[in-house]
Amino acid sequence: MTSQSFATALNCMDGRTQEPVIDLIKKDASVTFVDMITFPGIDGFLASASEEELTQILKMINISVEKHGSKHLYIVGHYDCAGNPVSEEEHKNHISQAVRRLKQLFPNLTIKGLWVGQDWKAILL
Repeated sequence: MTSQSFATALNCMDGRTQEPVIDLIKKDASVTFVDMITFPGIDGFLASASEEELTQILKMINISVEKHGSKHLYIVGHYDCAGNPVSEEEHKNHISQAVRRLKQLFPNLTIKGLWVGQDWKAILL
């Protein structure tokens, strides 16, 4: 049996982002699988949600970390987001805020931001 490794993505529910995000994370983190936690406009939500509002997402992250051994967490924003309809600059600001926030909650994880642009290609921020 081969070793199975996981990373975790906090991604928008938008189907256009799923494959490019998974492909980049598999390469960047050298993992076999990506646990996908989706929510519309998740970058904006993570940047501004109260601790109480974050409870469910934090539970899902903990499942990925505790049950799948994920050591990598990626926060994704994307072009043409219906759930967080702001400029690219504001998305990148939300991603940065969310990365800082989650690093405080999960100091043992590698946490990075991703952007999926108009060409539907994912890039690391």
